[in-house]
Formats: sequence, C-alpha cells, structure tokens
Amino acid sequence: MPTAAHGFSLGGLGTHGTVGDRTRTRPGSRVLLCGYYGERNLGDDALLATLLALLPTACSVVVTAQDHRQVQAQFGVVTCPRGEPVRLLWTLMRSQVLVLGGGSLLQDSTSRRSLLYYVSLILAARLLGRPVLLWGQGLGPLKTRASRLLARLSLHVVQGITWRDDQSAAMAAAWGIHAPVGRDPVWSLPQRNAVHGADGPAAGAICLCWRPTPLLNAADWRQLENQVIADAKRRQAPVCLAPLHDRQDAALLKACAARFQAAGLVCHFWRPRTPWHFMEGLASVRLVVAMRLHGVILAAMADRPLLALSYDPKVNAAAAAMAIPSINLADPGGLAALPEAWEQARRWRLSPTLLARHRQQNRCHQEMLAQRLV
Repeated sequence: MPTAAHGFSLGGLGTHGTVGDRTRTRPGSRVLLCGYYGERNLGDDALLATLLALLPTACSVVVTAQDHRQVQAQFGVVTCPRGEPVRLLWTLMRSQVLVLGGGSLLQDSTSRRSLLYYVSLILAARLLGRPVLLWGQGLGPLKTRASRLLARLSLHVVQGITWRDDQSAAMAAAWGIHAPVGRDPVWSLPQRNAVHGADGPAAGAICLCWRPTPLLNAADWRQLENQVIADAKRRQAPVCLAPLHDRQDAALLKACAARFQAAGLVCHFWRPRTPWHFMEGLASVRLVVAMRLHGVILAAMADRPLLALSYDPKVNAAAAAMAIPSINLADPGGLAALPEAWEQARRWRLSPTLLARHRQQNRCHQEMLAQRLV
C-alpha cells in the first residue's frame, strides 16, 4: 500500500478551501477510472473515450464497468465489476489513484443509493491513502440536506476537481470549494478517421435521439410525432430512430416507430456502436432531433442541422452556448414554438469559433490530469 513517502497526502484542500495541494502520483501509476461505463449509454462511452485520450501515456488503467465485454472490446482496457464491492475495493487497493470521470456522479436524482456508492468509494480511497480526482464533473441535483452534506464532505477530501458547467462550480464555491470550470469533456473528443461503409441512417433522414421524460404527457408526444410525420411526408424523408441509452430509450423509440409506420413513413432503427460511429453515420442526415446532452454534443460536432429538446438545465446550457435551436421541455408552453424551432434547426450549422472556444475552456480537464498523474 502506498504511503506518504510515495508522494501521497491525506490532505485534500488548501487552507482557503481551494483544490490545490501538491499531491502527485508516480510515473506509470495504475489509475482506477470510475463512472457509469458499460451501460450501453453512448454518452458515457464518449466520456470514457475522451478521458482515455487525455490521460498521460505512462498511466495504466482499470475501468469500472457493467458490461465488461463491451468496454474491453471497444476500448481495449482492463475492467473491474462496478457492482461488486469486494472486487472493487481490492482493485482500489492495487491502484495508486482514483478518477471519477465525467457525468454527474454526486447526485441523488437517480437514487440516494447512487450518491452513497460514489461517496463511499471516495472515502474508501482516502482511507487507503489514494488521491481522488473528480474529472469534468457535474454536481447535483442534490434534493435533500443529507445529500448535500455527503457531497460537501466528499469534495473537501479530494485532491483535484474540474467542473463541466458554471452551475456546478458555483454550488461548490458556495461551500468554499473552488476549482477550474470548463465545458463537458465530450466537446474535446479526439477526431478519428472515418470508417467508410459504416452502417447508418439513410440519405436525407430525420434522425431522432429521444429519451423518456416525465415532462411530456401523451398529448405532447403526439405533437412531437405529428411534427415529424408532417415534415417527413413533405420532404419524402425516412426516419431514423437511434437509442443512445439502449436500456432506457429503445422501448419509447420502438413505440414511436410503430406510429410513424402506421402513418406511412419509412423507419429505420439504428444502434450506433461508438461515439465516432454515431457522428460518421449522421453525415447524410438532414436533421437531428436530440434530447440527451451527449446526443446534442456529438450531433453538433458532426456539424449536422440540429434541434435540441431539453429535459434538463445542462441541455439548455449546452444549446445556448453553441446557439443551437432548442425547446425547453420544462416550459409548459415550450412546444408551441416547435414549428419555428424546427425550421431554424434545419438551417443551423456548427460555429468553428464557438467549438474552438469550448475546447480552449476544456484545457483545464487535461491540465488537471497532467499535473496530478506525473
């Protein structure tokens, strides 16, 4: 087990509450990457791909995963069962540093159990003398006072943090914890050579990346579907349905496909295998209508006409920052603007200037890894 002689410190924050102690790890450190990986969620796959690309090359990694085969096949990494505490603790003991990579892991909207899982992991790492880094994180929602206390305790014992949005940074700053803030790390996903001949949507398709949300009732879903039907018939366009989180989105999109086919539309169900496969497959589409944050980001980076349907403030923020036409589903009257936003979306294209600004703001994510993992 590493000791302070190897460069570790049990201290977390500086005397003024700033993440800034000088803890470093040895060259070639074994890093345990913990996140929502191997869940058939393309957004989390994109986060992991970005994190792996930004890690110092001397590091060896172990990745917590639900579906080991998928993560091993896609990324060529060693994995550890995320849901087996004993094996996870053993892997942590054999690692030199813990990195919580991307997403909003300290939150209780999914469940209190999820928050307790990550808080326990952070505290276990600190008791073992392992540095903990929170990379490209969102903070919250934290609905209860107990959840906020747990999150605050966790933040005060970690060695490095970068935030992915201003709201998370402001919440932590109110607790006296100050750390760099960038944008979502997926904006820095490295380019990859296109795989010619990869399957994807038909030419001219409308690509729908929708997810279930309690913000929409049955009438709202019919309004969205009717907009698709009218536009697809007018343009004689096929419809592509792409579940970005297969377990959560597939049933909804299959029900939508049945109604589209009943209306006479040609539908194609598409499960992109990787973030790059998704972006490559969008090359021929005429419009992407996305709900999930990383669906919006990846479609924007693919420079496709794009409409964001926002179910969460993080999607609102991403759309506003890149001037992407959007509908706020939390607004009771938001869908009234759907026809106008739909036409605006068909004219939207990526601003290289705004993308470059996002990537410049995201340098803090890579710099934190470079400083802490050398």
